[in-house]
Amino acid sequence: MAFLDIENLVVTFGGGGRLVHALRGVSLAVEEEESFGIVGESGSGKSTVLRAICGLAPVTGGSISIAGDPVTTPRDPGFYRRVQMVFQDPYASLHPRHTVDRVLSEPLAIHGFDRREARVEQALDEVGLGSGFRFRYPHQLSGGQRQRVAIARALILEPKVILLDEPTSALDASIQAEVLNLLDRLRQERGLTYVLVSHDLAVVSHMCDRLVVMQNGQVVEHLTRANLQDHATKEDYTANLLTASEGFTRDPALRPS
Repeated sequence: MAFLDIENLVVTFGGGGRLVHALRGVSLAVEEEESFGIVGESGSGKSTVLRAICGLAPVTGGSISIAGDPVTTPRDPGFYRRVQMVFQDPYASLHPRHTVDRVLSEPLAIHGFDRREARVEQALDEVGLGSGFRFRYPHQLSGGQRQRVAIARALILEPKVILLDEPTSALDASIQAEVLNLLDRLRQERGLTYVLVSHDLAVVSHMCDRLVVMQNGQVVEHLTRANLQDHATKEDYTANLLTASEGFTRDPALRPS
């Protein structure tokens, strides 16, 4: 059995005759310390997978297990010691009236950690900020700095699985590589398992060993990094995603004279 094992996951929103089938029997198997990617167009269900894992979306069918232990509903405190999530928008995910110190200290207090002050300072050092940022508010930070705080918050409980929902899409292009390299380093140093959702195939190619492609709430193709880099795909949908990710280039012959 895989470290993170998802079988036939179903997520349905609404009721009566107005049902939205967000996930339709999604199965994934992620190995320990692997970086695994989920790609697809907007509305394909990729972010819903992460939300279902951490209890933010209702699971109406299927199962989720971590290291062989079934994930229960509601999630127990031990689950959040093992699994944390980094969201897309670092400003929206941080309380605007809480200092960085409070953002990082509260999870430690809730879960009964000791040496809280030292742990906060260590977490800030690990993400490249340092103790000088400890008593700042989110509005006093750049987008990249806010996302580093969000990463520090996710890591401070010493989890084994990190769910990454478009972690760099809200950042300037010049900052994206810094954050991706930080995440890559932390995974190797801590032996973390990543599940990364992104619409940017270049990000997935850089970060992930394997990936799945989603469409309309279903997995339509499994790929390795080598498959992705070589454009070795079987589905037209995946080929179209790859073409779209390379951008639009106007044919010189079609330019007006």
